[in-house]
Amino acid sequence: MSAGGKPPATVLLLVGCGKMGGALLKGWLERGAARHVLVVEPGTGADAFAGERLVERHKRPEEIPASFSPDVVVFAVKPQAMEGVLKPYKRFVGRSLFLSIAAGKTLSYFARHIDDEAAVVRAMPNTPASVGRGITIAVANARVTPTQRRIADVLLSAVGEVGWVEEEGLIDPVTAVSGSGPAYVFLLIECLAKAGVAAGLPPDLATRLALATVAGSGELARISHEPAARLREAVTSPGGTTRAALDVLMGQDGLESLMIKAVAAATRRSRELAD
Repeated sequence: MSAGGKPPATVLLLVGCGKMGGALLKGWLERGAARHVLVVEPGTGADAFAGERLVERHKRPEEIPASFSPDVVVFAVKPQAMEGVLKPYKRFVGRSLFLSIAAGKTLSYFARHIDDEAAVVRAMPNTPASVGRGITIAVANARVTPTQRRIADVLLSAVGEVGWVEEEGLIDPVTAVSGSGPAYVFLLIECLAKAGVAAGLPPDLATRLALATVAGSGELARISHEPAARLREAVTSPGGTTRAALDVLMGQDGLESLMIKAVAAATRRSRELAD
């Protein structure tokens, strides 16, 4: 271990280099979290890293040198492709940590399809990771050592905040809130812009106002020490325009009620997909 308890730069095997895999790889390189990264990507996703001194690219797992021994094998492939991907990596059980960012693939899934002796961390990132502003929640199985957990934390923090849960079932509401959450925010931007148009604004201006307002408000909430409710109250004058709008949004069938129903529906679907 290095000073301060931070793990040293690691040797990584990245399986899949699409948007999320590429975002992780970019973050590892920028933060010095990797000593060497071997990427297996049959498509063109890894082409952006051509010429990177620490990156070795291959199209197929059969091309991995027999002597290669990664500290961590990172699965960044689509969930529906996972089962057809795993077999060549079983040889790293007992030597490597397996880190998966595939939605719906449980710890028990990897125990069945790799080995029940495998050390596995299951993580749920979200799409703002692509700009280094994501949040990832992770859960580890009993085979993961404290050092491996710290390594996983360093790797995931390359694209944003990281949190851990001890109960895997919490990954389903995490998926509903943060994994799917960016879509809710994008919908808010759409709806706010459309409401502006309905009130008489030109479409381009309405879209610009909606986008800048949501982005700026999110940043204000992020850097503020005040809870969101306090920030909301600070914008709301009694009898003013904001109060008139909030009386609608905070009504009995308003935004809070809709959001609770939406997150509950996404949580149920996450559990169904895991089953």
